Amino acid sequence: MSRIAYFDCPSGISGDMALGALLDAGAERSLLDAAVEALGLAGEVRIQTRREERGHLGGVRVAVEWDEGPSRTFPELQKRVRDADLPEVVRDRALEALDRLGRAESAVHGLPIERLHLHELGGADTLVDLVGAFWLLDSLGVGAVYASSLPAPGGRFTAPGTLRVLAGTGATLEPDERRAELVTPTGAAILATVARFERPRLALEAIGYGLGARRDPGNAVALWLGQPVEETATVSVIETNLDDMAPNLLAALSEDLLAAGALDVTITPVLMKKGRPGQQLSVLADPARAQELARMVMARSTTLGLRMTPATRLLAGRRVIEVETGTGRVRVKVKELEGRPVEVAPEYEDCRRLGGDVAVVMRLAAEAARRELGL
Repeated sequence: MSRIAYFDCPSGISGDMALGALLDAGAERSLLDAAVEALGLAGEVRIQTRREERGHLGGVRVAVEWDEGPSRTFPELQKRVRDADLPEVVRDRALEALDRLGRAESAVHGLPIERLHLHELGGADTLVDLVGAFWLLDSLGVGAVYASSLPAPGGRFTAPGTLRVLAGTGATLEPDERRAELVTPTGAAILATVARFERPRLALEAIGYGLGARRDPGNAVALWLGQPVEETATVSVIETNLDDMAPNLLAALSEDLLAAGALDVTITPVLMKKGRPGQQLSVLADPARAQELARMVMARSTTLGLRMTPATRLLAGRRVIEVETGTGRVRVKVKELEGRPVEVAPEYEDCRRLGGDVAVVMRLAAEAARRELGL
C-alpha cells in the first residue's frame, strides 16, 4: 500500500525546507548527490546537511550552494531535466514544476518563457530542489501528497511569482503578520505539482522537520508520513415494504426525504406476499437524524411499520476537478482509493449544458480528466 505524505506549513515552505523534512523523515541523503550528478551540476552545486534547532524544534537544515555558472535559457533548463538519468515519475514532476515556475516568472517579468534565464528562476539550486524533492518522495514510497494552508504575509513578502504558481491549485492562503518571505516560488511549485491542499486521515509512521534559513523559533516545515486510513462511518438504514402507495406519491416522498437530510434514498421492486408486486423503500441516514426521518416515513407513506438497523459505511475518497473539453469546461468527479485516483465521472448537467451529443461531451470530459490525472 502506498504511503501518503502531509506537509504541515505553519511557517511556510521552501525547496530546501522540503528537502530537510524528507531527509529527517527517513529519505536517503545520497539521493541528493545523485540528483546533482544526474543534472550535470557537480561542478557548480554543493549540498550541506546538518541538524539544527529553531527554538525547541530540531530538524534537518539543507543548504544548496552553487558557483556562478553559465546563463541558461528556460528551454535549456527543460532539456537538462529531460536528459537526466532519473526515474520517470521524478522527471515528469520536475518538468511540470519547472513549467509552472517558468509561466509564473514569464508573467511577472513580462518576458516570453523562451527568454527566461536561470537567475530568474532562482539559480541552479532550483533544479536540485525540484528533482531532489520529487526523488526523495518517490524513494519513500509516497503515492499521494497533501498540504496545509499556507501563510501569506502582506505587501512584498509574498512574491508575485509564488502567488502565480499557486493560483488555481486549490491552495488556501492564511493572512500572516510576519515580515518575511515564508513561501518561496520553488516551495510553492513543489506543492502545486503534487499536493492537494487538505488534511488527510492517516496512520502516522514517521515525521520529519525541515528547517528554514532564518533562526526564528519554529521556522520549519513538518512532513507527516503514514498509511491512508479508509473513511468509515456508522449510519442508520431505514427500510419498509409498500404495495399500496401511488408511484407519484412515493417519488415525492423520496425527494422530500433527501431534502430533509437523508444521505440516500432508493426504491427497489420486490415481490411481496400473495405474489403482489411492491417496492422496498430504503433510506440511508446519519444516526442523529434517523428517528426524525423514520417518523417522516411513517407519517407520509402507507406503511404500518419499518425496520431500522445500524450499518458501517465505507467511503472512497472523492474530489471534483474541472477540465476543458474543447466546447467548454466540465466538472468531473474523481474517485480515489488509498489516495490515488482510480476512476472519473463527468457531471451530467455540465455536459448537457454545453449542448450537442451528451455522450460525446461526457467521453471528451472523461478523456481529458484521465490525461490530467495520468490514468
